[in-house]
Parts: sequence; C-alpha cells; structure tokens
Amino acid sequence: MHATRRQALVGTGITLAATAVAGCTTYGDGPAKSDPSDSAGPAPGGGEVIAEVADVPVGSGVIVGDTVVTQPTAGVFKGFSSKCTHKGCTVNEIADGTIHCPCHGSEFNLDGTVAKGPATRPLDAKSVEVEGDSIVLQ
Repeated sequence: MHATRRQALVGTGITLAATAVAGCTTYGDGPAKSDPSDSAGPAPGGGEVIAEVADVPVGSGVIVGDTVVTQPTAGVFKGFSSKCTHKGCTVNEIADGTIHCPCHGSEFNLDGTVAKGPATRPLDAKSVEVEGDSIVLQ
C-alpha cells in the first residue's frame, strides 16, 4: 500500500510536533538566567519572594515577571502590575525615574501614577513587603 501525498505530509507534521513537544519537556526553559526573579519562591511569612532588596535601586526599580517593583525613596518599596492601563501592553523599562510602556509611549512615576499619557489611570497596585533582604509579593 502506498501513502498519498496528503497522508505523508500529515504524518510528517505529527512526527515534527511530537518531536518539538518532547524536546521542550526534555530541555525545559533553557539555561539559568541571572536576574532578580532567580530568587523567586515561597517566603517564610507567606507570599512569594520576587526580588532581593539589593536588586532594586533607590530612585528606580525592576520588572520581575508581571510585577514592577520600585524604590522611589530609600527603604520605600512599591509594587504594580506590569500591564499598562492604556491598552494592556507590558511595560518594559524603568529609566530616569519613570516606568515606560513601549506600545504607545505612556510613562508612569515610581509611585505608579501617570507621568505621561495616553494612559489616564495609574498602574494597578500589587502588595509587596520587605522580609529581611527579600521583597515578597503578598
């Protein structure tokens, strides 16, 4: 019995898909990365450790997954969603004291308030606390 061209192509596609799935599960997410999210895990008092205090500069911040952590003044830490309130794009940079959205140019202050539109609402707040040397998402 000979396979039709369609059967051969479908069979090849299934084989390639199975290989890709097996490869993804075998090799995981790739090499370890060195960033603040490497310290993620459960905190002793509850919540999830998302960064170390030393990783968040005074007058700036870091983006860890879907959370923005800032330190507007020494010892004061704020947490926000990384989703821009304008159209839901993910903010991608914190520079010169503002959080930047690459999609339409919105900028947010380190306290989450709008510095420059088109966004009209502040970033959605997330509860973060300092526990020892760690920043914990509650």
